[in-house]
Amino acid sequence: MIHSNTNPPLLSTYAHLVHCSGEALGDIRHKNEVVMEECELPLIDLSSLINGNEAEKVACVSEICKASSEWGFFQVVNHGISLELLRKMRTEQKKLFESSFEKKDSCGLLNKSYRWGNQTATTAKQLSWSEAFHVPLNKISDEAYCQEFNSLREVMGTYAGEMQNLARMLARVLVTNMGKEREEVYNICDESTCFLRLNHYPICPIAPEVFGLIPHTDSDFLTILHQDEVGGLQLMKDFKWVAVKPNQDALIVNIGDLFQAWSNDVYKSVEHKVMVNANVERHSIAYFLCPSYDSVIGSCKEPSVYKKITFAEYRSQIQQDVKNTGQKIGLPRFLNCDQSLDHSTL
Repeated sequence: MIHSNTNPPLLSTYAHLVHCSGEALGDIRHKNEVVMEECELPLIDLSSLINGNEAEKVACVSEICKASSEWGFFQVVNHGISLELLRKMRTEQKKLFESSFEKKDSCGLLNKSYRWGNQTATTAKQLSWSEAFHVPLNKISDEAYCQEFNSLREVMGTYAGEMQNLARMLARVLVTNMGKEREEVYNICDESTCFLRLNHYPICPIAPEVFGLIPHTDSDFLTILHQDEVGGLQLMKDFKWVAVKPNQDALIVNIGDLFQAWSNDVYKSVEHKVMVNANVERHSIAYFLCPSYDSVIGSCKEPSVYKKITFAEYRSQIQQDVKNTGQKIGLPRFLNCDQSLDHSTL
């Protein structure tokens, strides 16, 4: 049994935000209304891409690109990452989150990468009922502050390498599909900017009135998610929220803002969120494929929908928007002038 002092003070923070903002629980409940539809994401067997004949590879590439354009999300099986490694990573992750809140918050674990809730939240609807370690890949091999987490560091190193290989393979498919050389995206993503995010969503006594993770799009090229059997992930599809049915045999892949910008809106970075559970906790691990901060994100063709911008500039603008407005604005900030009118009429 996990003791209550392992979790961050989310309930008291939520109550404080409700009090300060004058929100009513009914208002929050209306925005987080129960999703009526559950969906199964497109399921793609990567064995055809890895070991198939030419016709099978072509068919697999077509499935990946179609899902990236129509859904922005898809699932992959037979991806080459061993189930034993995934199980070991999950075991180590749970052990980490079962540590006391004080240890996680103040002991500098995993390069001081611990975060919880939402530091910029000014209202309860901006609070994420979750905690996470957001670790750059090039920092995983650094010595852990506490010896008890050395085994986590070792497993994470192997896990990150496997995720990196899978992400690059998928990025190569998406880039080549647009008629470009794979190096256009492949060479600007390395361990200095790619991340692993270890997520924990504690049991929430006031669910479903709060988000586990507030609605957002990812700011990378693509994300690979390994989640447990507890549902909670939801995404925007055809202008409504749908719940993603968990599949223990699959990894989830989603397109990020940078691939949408680079592909001129061919691939879609889709808004998604996580809802909490009143009875059971949830764990997931996300890998983010990101470019170096000085990399210029252009377009695969002209005219470009978006202005050219470095990853550092993009991140900086996102952080400024969140600070000023409480939410991410993202790609609409960088529309070319002649494209703004087109997008405003959609």
